[in-house]
Amino acid sequence: MNGISIQFCLHLLNKLQGYKKSIFTVFFKDIMEKFKYKKKLVLFDLDGVLFDTKKNMKYSWDLTSKRFDLKVPFKNYHQFIGRPFRDILRLLKIKKNLSSIKKSFSDISKKNHHKIKIYPNVREVLSYLKKKNIKIGIVTSKDKFRTKKILQKFNIKIKLVQCPEKGVKGKPHPGQINKILKNTTVGRNNCVYVGDAKVDQLAAKAVKIDFLFAKYGYNIGIKKSKFFINHLAQIKYYI
Repeated sequence: MNGISIQFCLHLLNKLQGYKKSIFTVFFKDIMEKFKYKKKLVLFDLDGVLFDTKKNMKYSWDLTSKRFDLKVPFKNYHQFIGRPFRDILRLLKIKKNLSSIKKSFSDISKKNHHKIKIYPNVREVLSYLKKKNIKIGIVTSKDKFRTKKILQKFNIKIKLVQCPEKGVKGKPHPGQINKILKNTTVGRNNCVYVGDAKVDQLAAKAVKIDFLFAKYGYNIGIKKSKFFINHLAQIKYYI
């Protein structure tokens, strides 16, 4: 479109948010229409995309680290968010008491869900997608029990939820996304994964589906992404 990028349009739309009826807003929205690609399935990461769980994770990790004398600060843990918990322990070179550490972290996390916040516009965006008959799914490295508890706490009803499990490796392995695609009638070209970490991006790339970078999230390891959003509501310009 004469060299105008979709990111440039998003940037201008952000600047013009206060002018809902501005002729400029209408003009650039029309440009955005030409960049849309049809999607029948939108997959979301959980942490840093739908929910801000960082305070919960930090509290759970700090107490667990102190309890087991791990001497590993949360900033070291943070760089691996998005991977399954066992993988994080391995990358942190923690080799002892793995099951006990995992149980401690999980128990503390479950008791402190009040430290979790839902991001702005989540409910509105999910409602928007449902009205357009677009399937919604979650691909997260969190265990299934904690994932369901968080969704219940905020009364978010999503049926397609894929966590790491026996026979299904966690991100960056494509197993979770592959399983969801296998269980739906949606083709790869009609699916997009919204994430905020390099492991999300790598998983989407491995499956050959589009990736939408949630820049408002934790931004763990992503240096470049063709498509991105600065807040969740912008997803409607892509879908």
